[in-house]
Amino acid sequence: MNHKRRQDLQIVDTNRILYSPSSFARSSLLYLQEVGRLTALEPHTKSRSGLSSYLLLIVHSGSGTLEMEGSRYDLVAGDVCFIDCSKPYSHTTSVDLWTISWIHFSGFNMPSLFAKYCSRGGLAVFHPSSFDSFAGSVDRVYSLASSLDPIRDMRINEELNRLMTLLMAESWHPELVDTGKRSELEQVRAYIASHYSEKISLDFLASHFFMNKYYLLKIFKEKYGMTVNAYLSSCRLMAAKQKLRFTKLSLEEIAVSVGWKDAQYLSRMFKKLEGMTPGEYRNIW
Repeated sequence: MNHKRRQDLQIVDTNRILYSPSSFARSSLLYLQEVGRLTALEPHTKSRSGLSSYLLLIVHSGSGTLEMEGSRYDLVAGDVCFIDCSKPYSHTTSVDLWTISWIHFSGFNMPSLFAKYCSRGGLAVFHPSSFDSFAGSVDRVYSLASSLDPIRDMRINEELNRLMTLLMAESWHPELVDTGKRSELEQVRAYIASHYSEKISLDFLASHFFMNKYYLLKIFKEKYGMTVNAYLSSCRLMAAKQKLRFTKLSLEEIAVSVGWKDAQYLSRMFKKLEGMTPGEYRNIW
């Protein structure tokens, strides 16, 4: 771990920690690489590429730009940037000199987490509903990295997971679904939740709610983060788990009661969704 407070050729005034995570953190946790805050003293550009890292950057004051993959983003006070640093990028502050904070971090599961963030509509630059939540998270990571806590890697992992939860929440864009369809979508979701034991198909739902089935499929996933069939399966799985734990019904009886055609299909779906057989789940719980 290396603390630095310096002026890079009088260009910036910086507080940063270059952190050295344990081998356990690198193999099993979300781990910190660098955290810091700087105030620009002169206009400048920083360019990087090929880093095995993910960058969260927040703008406290001033303004600048981010350039990445042929796109240019304007950054102003209150903005947050979240990017994959394996790809070339640069950020610039000019006359309106900025103050920014940042975290470079990674982890064995970060590629899949970042892919999920992007699939949910996550943006490289956004203006969060609560800037203080992000600023507070950066401050807490800095404090943890500065500490002599013997389990600080675990605490940093906890904070970085909290940060990813914030990012996932901000990546959600239900406003992409036009207002007139939102209430209809909630009716569709509520119908599935109440009638999961019945035969339900995308064609039936589209006809029942007078919607184009391809449009329904698209906006349902945009709003709820899963397909119609995935939500239906999750409702059936939850009901099956309840019956496995709190009744003595046979697998065949449970399958029929939740909308799966027989015990064999129940077992196949249960193993796919829960990672174990219905019998194993019943025995464990």
